[in-house]
Amino acid sequence: MLRPSSRHTAPMIAILGGTGAALCWAVAVLTTSRAARLIGPWSTLAAVMAIGLVVTVPAMLISSGPVSIGTRELTLMAVIGASNVGGLFLAYTALRGGNVSVVAPILSTEGAIAAVIAVIAGEHLAPGAGPILGAIVIGVVFATREGTNPASAGSDEATAEPVLPHAPPIRTAAVALGAAMAFGVNIYLIGLLGSSLPAIWTALPARVLGTVAVAVPLVALGRFRMTRRALPLVGAAGVAEVAGTVSLAFGARESIAVASVMASQFAAIAAIAAVILFRERLSRIQVLGIATIAVGVALLSILGS
Repeated sequence: MLRPSSRHTAPMIAILGGTGAALCWAVAVLTTSRAARLIGPWSTLAAVMAIGLVVTVPAMLISSGPVSIGTRELTLMAVIGASNVGGLFLAYTALRGGNVSVVAPILSTEGAIAAVIAVIAGEHLAPGAGPILGAIVIGVVFATREGTNPASAGSDEATAEPVLPHAPPIRTAAVALGAAMAFGVNIYLIGLLGSSLPAIWTALPARVLGTVAVAVPLVALGRFRMTRRALPLVGAAGVAEVAGTVSLAFGARESIAVASVMASQFAAIAAIAAVILFRERLSRIQVLGIATIAVGVALLSILGS
């Protein structure tokens, strides 16, 4: 239920929050897709979670005062932690053994999944917003449908990254779909938790669980791997994941459906970044997808003005 004073600004806040999350998660995808090829998905997950925890705790202490946490909040935090950690592991596994041109479009459906959950749960969209959100989802799929992704170039001699055998496409797609479903649930629950706790708190559950259940055991068993090339990658990813989660929680306070679909643009943004950073070329269908996203965002902005 929107407050009268914020009825006109709420859609824009959801758009900005979701777009901020998309920018951050694009950075995370570009960096972890390479890190997973260097040190494996488990060590990548452990490092990203541990670094994220180091970032999150001081930010919580500085930015938030006393909070009231009840059974509802604790339950949400537990499920958020499990769904995020599980989703990230599945995503890293898919990115390590499969082409990102296959993985990215599937992962980007997380926003549509979260939006569907939100609508089923009773969230009301502004007139005309539903078809526009659907068009943005289609644009995201088009923008990541073809072309070479930076992660898939990880076996090039120029990057000196290890050459890994590709997993069967069906297996890769199934793993990526599992990640998308976990992320869809995670995004929706982050929106719920962010409405009752400061946004930074939404980043805490996954970082605590990932550090305690993944990072600590790997280190204790001597199975944690790290290299000089992977360290800055997982460092950037750890910060980007936290920032993206907080941005999403901020936008989802006003509309989980809008913020989640906007956040799914991370795959398209990663494709554009690949053109700039790695001199890749966009196909015509990718250009069409990016244009569809841009028009959809503009129309959503007009609806919210």
